[in-house]
Order: sequence, then C-alpha cells, then structure tokens
Amino acid sequence: MAYEKLELLINGKFSQGTSGKSEPVINPATEEVIGHVPHASAADLDDAIAAACDGFKVWKATPAVQRQAIMEATARILEDRKAEMAENLTLEMGKPVGEAALELDFTISVLRWYGEEGKRAYGRLVPARVPGMRQMVTKEPVGPVAAFVAWNFPGVNVIRKVAGALGAGCSIVIKASEETPGTCVAIARAFQEAGLPDGVLNVVFGVPDEVSRHLLADPRLRKLSFTGSVPIGKHLQRLAADNLMRCTMELGG
Repeated sequence: MAYEKLELLINGKFSQGTSGKSEPVINPATEEVIGHVPHASAADLDDAIAAACDGFKVWKATPAVQRQAIMEATARILEDRKAEMAENLTLEMGKPVGEAALELDFTISVLRWYGEEGKRAYGRLVPARVPGMRQMVTKEPVGPVAAFVAWNFPGVNVIRKVAGALGAGCSIVIKASEETPGTCVAIARAFQEAGLPDGVLNVVFGVPDEVSRHLLADPRLRKLSFTGSVPIGKHLQRLAADNLMRCTMELGG
C-alpha cells in the first residue's frame, strides 16, 4: 500500500510549496524512508495566513448547521478510509494497526462532537439594572487560529485542533509533526472533499521554530493552540504574548 502523498494545503490547494526543501519521514519499525514532507517557505506561510483570514470571513458567516453538515460529511469520508489510514498511521508512527484503528475511531468521534457542539454555542440574557433594557451575550468566533501538535497521536491531536476551531466558526493554520505528517494530510483531504470552503483549513510543515516564530508574529492570527512539552509551550506563549493572542495549552513532558 502506498504511503500518503505529502503536501501543504494553502487556500484549498495542495502543493509542494515554494521552498524547495523537505525532510524524510521514517518508518520507526524498519528505519526506511517512506516519504518526504515539504517545508513551507516564508511566502507560503504568509499565503496560509492570508488564506485563513479570507476563509474566516466565509466560515464565520456560515450557519452552524451548515458547518456541522460539512464536518459530518468529513467524518463519513474518514470512516470509509479508516483501514487505509490506520496502516499509514502505523507506518509513520509505529503503533500497532489495531491501536491506530482505535485512534481513528476516536478521531472521528471527536470531529462529530465538535460539529454538534458548534450548534449549541448559546448566548445568554443578563439581568439589566435599568427597567425596560435587555442585555444579551452572544458568542462569536475569535478569529484565525494557529495550531501546533505533537507526533504521538497523529489523528486525535490534529482533529482536536481542527474540529475545535471549525466547530466554533474559526479558520485555522495547523503545523502537524514532520515525523507523522501523513495522517494530517489525509484528514485535510477529507475536509476539502467534503466541501470545506477554501482557506478555512491550511496545513503547513517546516522547521518548527521557524514556522512558529513566523506565524505567531502575525497579529491577524488571534488564537494559539498547542499540544506538546512544557518548555515548548512556554516558548510559544512568550511569542504569542506580543500580540496578546489567546492561548490553549495541552502540556506534558
């Protein structure tokens, strides 16, 4: 079985990017090279940010019911491809195929949960101090999201970031691990085939410190979500602080 074709996704288009650089993806069981993941150039990253900003305008205006329908369609595509994706996940990450299949089951479940929760982002009424006045709180998407994830759960780590953002009406630029990129790319293909508007989901790879510094320096990205180690989490929060970016961290190790 062929390993996933590794590409960037920017503004609805899959490509090798413009840097001309890549790095090998290694099967940890055999130490064989199974693919090469392209690195995004600075121009590619700028394009991804611009695409996320444009995509956010479209996705924010899309009713939650329609957003959920696209996420459900993606879940069904992933279900149809689960066996193939499980084998690819094992190739790049090394966990047994049975565990890979269970991870993908959970990945699909998380995707569906966020899609449904997006329809229940209710506001509330606040008691007013002045007679005859009505005060309402409405929830709105925060804006384009920058996300970074670790290698150990290639499906679940990615979908928690992507589905969480999309369910809330946000667009996203995600950098998955260069060690396990195939699962992220496969998930991105499913979203595009399900009808996700261009620019709502953008996938980039590269030297982690270079990518994170470039993305987090841009004030148009309004939220950071990261799964990884405590030292890297602290580093990313410092970078995000310059733009008062909201941060969600899942840290350990």
